[in-house]
Amino acid sequence: MPIRIDKKLPAVEILRTENIFVMDDQRAAHQDIRPLKILILNLMPLKMVTETQLLRHLANTPLQLDIEFLYMESHQSKTTRSEHMKTFYKTFSEVQDQYFDGLIITGAPVEHLPFEEVDYWQEFTQVIDWSKTHVFSTLHICWGAQAGLYYRYGVDKYQMDQKLSGIYSQDVLKEGHLLLRGFDDLYVSPHSRHTEVHKEDILNKTNLEILASGEEVGVSILASRDLREVYSFGHLEYDRDTLAKEYFRDLDAGLDPHIPENYFKNDDIHELPCMRWSSSAALFFSNWVNYAVYQETPFEWKSAEDDVSHFGYL
Repeated sequence: MPIRIDKKLPAVEILRTENIFVMDDQRAAHQDIRPLKILILNLMPLKMVTETQLLRHLANTPLQLDIEFLYMESHQSKTTRSEHMKTFYKTFSEVQDQYFDGLIITGAPVEHLPFEEVDYWQEFTQVIDWSKTHVFSTLHICWGAQAGLYYRYGVDKYQMDQKLSGIYSQDVLKEGHLLLRGFDDLYVSPHSRHTEVHKEDILNKTNLEILASGEEVGVSILASRDLREVYSFGHLEYDRDTLAKEYFRDLDAGLDPHIPENYFKNDDIHELPCMRWSSSAALFFSNWVNYAVYQETPFEWKSAEDDVSHFGYL
């Protein structure tokens, strides 16, 4: 089944060239099913790129998904046209009375700032608080994962000696876990960040399960036992050339970046990067949609409100 998004969204044509079925609202209305409602809080600077990356993986499921995009009204995007934001995105005030089956919170290029100094921090925390009663499962990615852990549990982030950039191996620690169903014992994924969280803080301050970790990346994927909270510090959604573009951007800016590790063949920046994480990415996102969202979310949110003892979060 397809994802349902605004047919004018630039990502639509890209996805269709990849034979990914995108359905417009008019056709979807004729299907007698309730689509899963997914909200994406897109904090990445190149929003149209991130839209396409996430939608590509969300479409890899037999379920019909109704996608909405959210932006922080307290932040002015410098890299995405305001017309795009006004056309395809909603503010928190426009969605706060709605219920969503899933929420994705992306990364953001604000790692150098203390959380409280991020200009949209207060609005961000409103979304987290709201999600506890209006979203069934929230997937936090990279900075979104660090920010979620900090606000929910007081788990802080720590500056690394140098930027973690490249394709890194991770171990599956919970064999057979629903989020990692179909994964091999080892898998690789892109990471791109300057900060990290410490395993000891996770163990001491939360009851989250550590599902995957790696020697270079540390803690990689966490989740609550009911899958209502999922945290991923990697970027499984990245395209083949995303790390390359980040590297050349930083190089042009005079930042003297190191070449992304395990990425270019023989570390030759003129070589095409090898794509080695697409199957893991497809599995991860489809598992989240299926097991954390579809299998658990109520058909009608009213039933969740009426059955507090079963769902245990209202």
